[in-house]
Amino acid sequence: MNILILGSGGREHALAWAVKQNPKCDRLIVAPGNAGIAMLAETAAIDPCDATAVLACVAENAVDFVIVGPEAPLAAGVADALRAAGVLTFGPSAAAAQLEASKAFTKEICDACGAPTAAWARFKDLEAALEYVRAQGAPIVVKADGLAAGKGVIVAMTLAEAEAGLREIFGGAFGTAGAEVVIEEFMAGEEASFFILSDGVNVLPVGTAQDHKRVGDGDTGPNTGGMGAYSPAAVLTATIQEQVLTEIIRPTVAEMARRGMPFQGVLYAGLMIENGRARLVEYNVRFGDPECQVLMARLGGQALDLLQACAEGRLDRITAQWAEDCALTVVMAARGYPGAYEKGSEIRGLDALPETSTQMVFHAGTTAKDGKITATGGRVVNITARAATLAEAQERAYAMIDAIDWPEGFCRRDIGWRAL
Repeated sequence: MNILILGSGGREHALAWAVKQNPKCDRLIVAPGNAGIAMLAETAAIDPCDATAVLACVAENAVDFVIVGPEAPLAAGVADALRAAGVLTFGPSAAAAQLEASKAFTKEICDACGAPTAAWARFKDLEAALEYVRAQGAPIVVKADGLAAGKGVIVAMTLAEAEAGLREIFGGAFGTAGAEVVIEEFMAGEEASFFILSDGVNVLPVGTAQDHKRVGDGDTGPNTGGMGAYSPAAVLTATIQEQVLTEIIRPTVAEMARRGMPFQGVLYAGLMIENGRARLVEYNVRFGDPECQVLMARLGGQALDLLQACAEGRLDRITAQWAEDCALTVVMAARGYPGAYEKGSEIRGLDALPETSTQMVFHAGTTAKDGKITATGGRVVNITARAATLAEAQERAYAMIDAIDWPEGFCRRDIGWRAL
């Protein structure tokens, strides 16, 4: 098969790494890719949100299967355009992608199918929203309704934080994503992520992970797009996974089909677990980043078979095979992230790191220039390791980090701490 992956981040590097191991993959193109991806696949300098350019790339390269990595092309309807042209595609329609593109839409789906989630309200007006949070009190959660690149969520522990968050969102900090705001009840507990493939009818669990959203050790500082992750997430026991499938996932998939927008792709369920039960925090309609990195490290080449079965509507005839091991990834970010950060610094030592089935470097915000790897994003590289235990995987990942020479970068030193 000739395969095209859309995207340029660590998630897409991990997907490319896994797909490339499957003997079905004859040729792999990633658009637009990054410096690390260019070492294992062809890259194409096109905008993944431009359906016309994507269709031209598919035609030019006789592409058999397209895997859409990030959320923006999905919300823009790229998967719809590909399917309309008869191209086998992994990723939901723009209508189904509203499960991520609109927090209010997800809440409406949960209400309709009885899925357990936080109590909520929606606002288009700052003063009405301020009045509501003052009446509710803190802690409370304030969210920009639309896509905000993993940001736009304020977990306000005080009323002052909630009010500041509302002013930030309505003030345009997240652009059109903040035209509406969803305010939610604060849910206590431990967060974890559950990944499920859906072909519109059938569902297939493909792994659990726990992300580390805050920038500093011990979960301190502002929220980020994710500073590291590990898999499996011990907190998501078999019993809780079955509860989530029964009460949240299957009802959601059935409700989406009932509305004429069947969900085909990966449902990333962000969950809050307390007293042995899970409630839905939010859905994403693509693999998480950096959770995808640890899932792909553990799935390997079979990932392609699973994604293809999903796209072809035959998830009821395939299962995911798991090694009894653990994977952990640490994000190295540019100093200043998630605020303003400098671009263009050189990262030295990456080429000396081992590249094996148990130790991987997934690039996110990198560019190759004059034979050097430079940092051009906020989250820059994902240092990933697998081992028999989580403690060993952690030790292996940080040993790799210690061999990297990049003074302008930083990372958390405690990824995996909840489980360890």
